[in-house]
Amino acid sequence: MAKYGYTGAKPTQSSSSNSGVFGVNDVVELLNKGKYKLQTLTVESLTIAGGGAGGNNFGGAGGGGGGGGAGGYRNSYASETSGANSTTETPSTLNIGQSYTVTIGAGGSGASGSDSVFAAITSVGGGRHEYAGGSGGGSHGGAGYGGGSGTANQGFGGGQGNSGTNGPGGGGGGGASAAGSNGSSKNGGNGGNGLASSITGSSATRAGGGGGGGGYSGGSGGSNGSGGSGGAGNGYSPGGNANPNTGSGGGGGQRTTGPSCCSTAGGGTGGSGVIILRYPNTFTITDDLSSLTMSTATDGSDKVTTVTAGTGTVSFA
Repeated sequence: MAKYGYTGAKPTQSSSSNSGVFGVNDVVELLNKGKYKLQTLTVESLTIAGGGAGGNNFGGAGGGGGGGGAGGYRNSYASETSGANSTTETPSTLNIGQSYTVTIGAGGSGASGSDSVFAAITSVGGGRHEYAGGSGGGSHGGAGYGGGSGTANQGFGGGQGNSGTNGPGGGGGGGASAAGSNGSSKNGGNGGNGLASSITGSSATRAGGGGGGGGYSGGSGGSNGSGGSGGAGNGYSPGGNANPNTGSGGGGGQRTTGPSCCSTAGGGTGGSGVIILRYPNTFTITDDLSSLTMSTATDGSDKVTTVTAGTGTVSFA
């Protein structure tokens, strides 16, 4: 190996410190050995997965469908709360010029939501009705089992549908800041609320749980959790769809006719996820594969990049 501009004893090189005069081949050799200090930047992020779909009304008992759970919510901006009311995560330290994976999770349509990924951060897709997820989905009224569980430090569990057999309400979907409420003997449970973040420079609430559907015996659907989630359907109608790029859950379907009716009212679709990155305005982000839908604005001394769709990689320079 070269002595990097020194005569006599060769200086020590490491991943945290280098000294000497370097040629291109010297740098390549040290990089391959993991002994070259890379330039880095700090990126604060909000990474939200796709929300889960609400459930259909439950046929045999005439019960309402469970609300969809919100997508996992992970936040490293300032001192803001992260999912399941956990403490702020540590911002990411990234290497200049290195590519990092970015994936925006789709909202579930009759299914759980999909994961969102930024670098080493993965937010888990929201659960469909009774399934586990970033936040769990509420269970059907009349099904007799609990709502799906949430993921630690990402979201809360869904509410339990009432176990009655005469038009019971479905449980509300879990949200980033609260669990979904249980259904009653005829009414659906409320969806759990989402969390607010000001990472873009203005406050917005995202990742709420969908409302649980009411039963056929005059029950009403639960309200949707704050953050753009879907409300439960009313009057034998499908649950509402969640807003895109909120990671919120879809509403559960409601039914007003008796259990002998075989028709179903479908659950609403979960909202797609979003990734928001905040970093010093001296750096520039690049969509390496031109496969992402993203926009960049400036807030004070920082740039804020919002990614709303796609899968690919980004790098910073």
